[in-house]
Amino acid sequence: MRQVAQGSARTGEPQARAGEAGEGGEAGQARVPRQDGAARGEHTHGEPAPARHRSVVRRASVRGQIVDALRAALVAGELRPGEVYSAPALGERFGVSATPVREAMQQLALEGAVEVVPNRGFRVVERGARQLAELAEVRALIEVPVMLRLARTVPAERWAELRPFAEATVRAASSGCRATYADADRVFHRAVLSLSGNEQLVQIAEDLHRRAQWPLVGGGPGVRGCADLVADAHEHTALLDALIARDLEVVRELVGEHFAGACGA
Repeated sequence: MRQVAQGSARTGEPQARAGEAGEGGEAGQARVPRQDGAARGEHTHGEPAPARHRSVVRRASVRGQIVDALRAALVAGELRPGEVYSAPALGERFGVSATPVREAMQQLALEGAVEVVPNRGFRVVERGARQLAELAEVRALIEVPVMLRLARTVPAERWAELRPFAEATVRAASSGCRATYADADRVFHRAVLSLSGNEQLVQIAEDLHRRAQWPLVGGGPGVRGCADLVADAHEHTALLDALIARDLEVVRELVGEHFAGACGA
């Protein structure tokens, strides 16, 4: 497991090289290290320890590193739905004060991943299959029309430039790490939607995508194995082939199946 200080490797933005470091990146391999003993200042009794060793975070961009690591821990299921985690306890695990952890958790609260529990910390939000299906439906309403429009207007060579991003999702899926794949998956979708030139659309779609990647209560369709991730990733390369060929029927079919798979249908 990588230390948080080594951070989240960016997979890349549409204008960047494939495999370049990116938001959250390989933060999927960053784990919330285990703390022995209770932290001072907030209740920590019975609080689960998501990982087994302590990582020390560099002071530079501490908050950003912790946000990335906590997002990765959410996707990996290390921060479990319904559990309460205190900022001082997590600060001890990261080797930092409670302040940047609390700020990072506030960011996750804005994203809907956690909720504030007064005098205790932050509870990971519990989601069920219905919420996941609703997110998949909203994503489809946004992304499918945009992809079909782009399929009619974007030249084949521009789509070909996205091939490395699609291939990166296959490599990430093959690793079996859900958090690593989640980052690569978001980067690919962002690269496609960025061709629309609508940054507001890209940001909204990415926020919905991130929310759709959090695991469900008690597992379920939101928790997929390596084979499922690889199959999902290969849909990206098939989609690019259809976009390059401007085969709108295949594009519509592949995108529909992709979102159906996202909700476990």
